[in-house]
Amino acid sequence: MKTSPIYIALGANLPSAGRSPAETLAAALAMLGSRGLQRVARSSDWHSPAWPDPSAPAYVNAVASVETRLGPRSLLNLLHEVEAEFGRTRHKRWESRVLDLDLLDYRGELHRDEAGMEVPHPRMTGRAFVLLPLAEIAPGWREPGEGRTIEALIKGLKPTDVAATVKLHSVAR
Repeated sequence: MKTSPIYIALGANLPSAGRSPAETLAAALAMLGSRGLQRVARSSDWHSPAWPDPSAPAYVNAVASVETRLGPRSLLNLLHEVEAEFGRTRHKRWESRVLDLDLLDYRGELHRDEAGMEVPHPRMTGRAFVLLPLAEIAPGWREPGEGRTIEALIKGLKPTDVAATVKLHSVAR
């Protein structure tokens, strides 16, 4: 039985344990693989300016499609555990970080819980650094619930945000 994909976003703008942000993303995916997540596809790395403080180091971002038997809450908990193992601390919103792992879409389903989990990710549709890598690996993706296509969502982004989000290099899928 084939199931719909699960998408996670990866981002980093600070070094971690001697690794560059791009190396951290690769290491995080490897760690997730060792914890039972099977990588189905991975976007290229993308460069995007830091926000809200553009003077902070730029981000490296990617999106991966994964397969797992974990439910959405357990998967989100695992993502947070891996972030912590890479040295991620949560002091204030939108601060620079060694690793950020977000659950974007869990099989096209809508999920909310009392602990604050909201899937699909509530801010993903306004972020070029999420939509452009997602479009690379899932060009037919539609927003769960609303049904908007990824092409329509990208067209709705600020042109300056799209122009500032640049593919760094392609990766083997």
